[in-house]
Formats: sequence, C-alpha cells, structure tokens
Amino acid sequence: MYPPIEPYETGKLKVSNIHTLYYELSGNREGRPVVFLHGGPGGGCDPKDRSFFDPTKYKIVLFDQRGAGKSTPTASLEENTTWDLVKDVEKLRTHLSIEKWHVFGGSWGSTLALAYAQSHPDRVLSLVLRGIFTLRKSELNFFYQEGTSHLFPDAWDEYIAQIPEAERNDMVLAYHAQLNSEDSETRIRAAKAWSKWEMATSKLYVDPAHIARAAEDDWANAFARIENHYFVNDGWMRDGQLLEKQGIDKIRHIPCIVVQGRYDVVCPARTAYDLKKIWPEITLHVVPDAGHSSREPGIAKLLVQATDSFSDI
Repeated sequence: MYPPIEPYETGKLKVSNIHTLYYELSGNREGRPVVFLHGGPGGGCDPKDRSFFDPTKYKIVLFDQRGAGKSTPTASLEENTTWDLVKDVEKLRTHLSIEKWHVFGGSWGSTLALAYAQSHPDRVLSLVLRGIFTLRKSELNFFYQEGTSHLFPDAWDEYIAQIPEAERNDMVLAYHAQLNSEDSETRIRAAKAWSKWEMATSKLYVDPAHIARAAEDDWANAFARIENHYFVNDGWMRDGQLLEKQGIDKIRHIPCIVVQGRYDVVCPARTAYDLKKIWPEITLHVVPDAGHSSREPGIAKLLVQATDSFSDI
C-alpha cells in the first residue's frame, strides 16, 4: 500500500432533510477520480483507505455513508437504504463536478459498487472489488446463522450468548430487537457483541487490535445498527438481484478486477465465483492465504496492483 497521506480538502454534503455526509479529497487534484465505498454498511472510512491508490495519479474521494463515521446523524436508520446510498454517490459525484470515476469497494462496499454501477453504468470507468457480497439470504445465513459458526465456535458462543435460546433460530431478527431497544445499555451491549463477531472472524489470523474496535461504543453502535437494519430488510433488493443477467449486462463493458480471500468466512468465495460465472469478463484473483480483511497482505497487494493497472484509464 502507498504511504499515508492527508486530505487536501474536506467537506459536508447535505443529501436529505435528515442526513449530511462527510467527504474528503486527497492525492492529485488533477488526477483520475476514484471513489472509495466503505464496508458495513455503517463501517465508515479509515485514513488508511487512502493508501490503496497512487496519490500522484488519483484524485481520491472518500466519504462516510449515511449514519456512519463522521456523517450525521450518527447511527440513524431513517431514510437509510441501499437506493438512498446509490443516490448519494451520484449527488457527491455531481457536487464535485466529476464526469466519470473509478469505483472501489469491498465487502458491503462491493454490494454498493455493483448497485451503483448497474444504476449509473455511464459514470463508472472501472470497478475494483474485494470480498464480494450481494446480500443473498444464503450469504447472510452462512455468516449469521450456520456456517462460520462451525469454524469459529468460541467466538460464536459469545455472539449467541446475547440472545435468549428460544430466539436463536433467526439471529439477525433477534439482534434487530435488541439493537433497537429503548434501553441504551441493551442497545450498546448488543452492538458490541454483533460487531465483535465480525471483527473476530475477518482475518485468517485473528487480530486482537481488530477485535478491540468492537468495544468502542460509538463505532459499534453505528456499525451494528445500520448493518443489521440493512440485513433484516434484505437490502431492499430481490434475492440475488445484483447477480441477475439483466443487471450484469448493463456493466459488462466496464473493466473489473475482483480480489477474494480463499478463506473469507464473512463473504465466502462462493459469491465471487457466482459473479465470475455470470460475468466471465471480469478478472478474479483468489488469494490462497487470506480471509476477509482488505488489510491482509495478499489482498492489499492485489488491490493496489489493480488500482495501478487502471490509473491511466
């Protein structure tokens, strides 16, 4: 990854009567524009996210999606859907007077990238995607109900301990009730447990620093509440919508590189494979010694190589 850099501009963009987004620009003011779509939903951006791009070649745009990071109001679920976020990406592009841009997204960011590209294919120069996630029921069930639980039984026990045994047949719905409880202590306790489950399973080698982030009240609250809100509502999409031929045909002409960890148990390789089957024109790299995180060495290396390869488009 490239060395750390600071933004040369930061701003706020009001996108509705409720929501105001934080955004920042870094790198080359006259460079090729690229927008970074963070994960979660609700995860927010990190300064290290700027380092996937060559700062001499790219005008790097980062922004926090509704309710996440420095965007306000924090953790808000009102007017917060996939299609609201797609409209926000377009509003930001227009606000910054960018005609077309490269789009980069991992995990939930790959979901939003595919939804945005299929809605506005004429505005996308390239796609760099990681840890493909399309919000199918089978994907959610694997991570939140039965699948990853067999690989991380210790972390799973902590995750289900928050939920009464009688309610464990639908963990996403059970957590939804607690994450929206009127009692703030119940909400924060549930948010930390939900977030810790994902942080504990995101890397091939469990990272204590990664897990520690789940203990931060504000971050965990936004991450868990928004993520769960999207999942309990199926992302406001048909099951498998982003993998339908009619949608893929709209973006088939866009250069696309996908980087997928072989042992990603948050967004398993099945979905990246399914994307490759319906869209054989993409380049799919499967990293043999990586899990889900964009920070894993093999994944980070290939992501940077991908952005380098598109920097002159």
